[in-house]
Amino acid sequence: MIQKKIKKLEELILLRENLKQEGKKVVTTNGSYDIVHAGHVKSLEESKAQGDILIVGVNSDKSIQSYKSIDRPIIPQDYRAQMIAGLESVDYIFIFDEVDPIDFVGKLKPDVHTNGDDYGEDCIEAGAVKDCKGRLHLLKKYEGISTTEIIDKILGIYCKVKK
Repeated sequence: MIQKKIKKLEELILLRENLKQEGKKVVTTNGSYDIVHAGHVKSLEESKAQGDILIVGVNSDKSIQSYKSIDRPIIPQDYRAQMIAGLESVDYIFIFDEVDPIDFVGKLKPDVHTNGDDYGEDCIEAGAVKDCKGRLHLLKKYEGISTTEIIDKILGIYCKVKK
């Protein structure tokens, strides 16, 4: 079941046309999902609630290294894709190499694209969403739950143990 959810972008572009003809409301979102946590799950559930079909773009290892650090991601892209595909709220998933979602938003033409409210209405993909006549939905960030905070806490514990 999980593997059936993981697609190539080209497959999803074709699927999107069929879904449009069926009158389905397509929602897209994206992220690195390096260490999946409750904030990710809640955000994906909220994203799914915006329509009928949720398509999630997962940043590739290469793209994450270009905007986070050479030490990230912690979890390789294929495993991250499998974790996200395993969530009930997610219908389809694909891995993308770009740093931002502008290209795939333009190709998938979602009815709704979701993004964290910390990026705001003027987020980098806002223009692409508007160009395809979609709606941008901002997701509330869940304070105290982030991959970086989890990593920092683990490192703090590890450093105390090493002393």
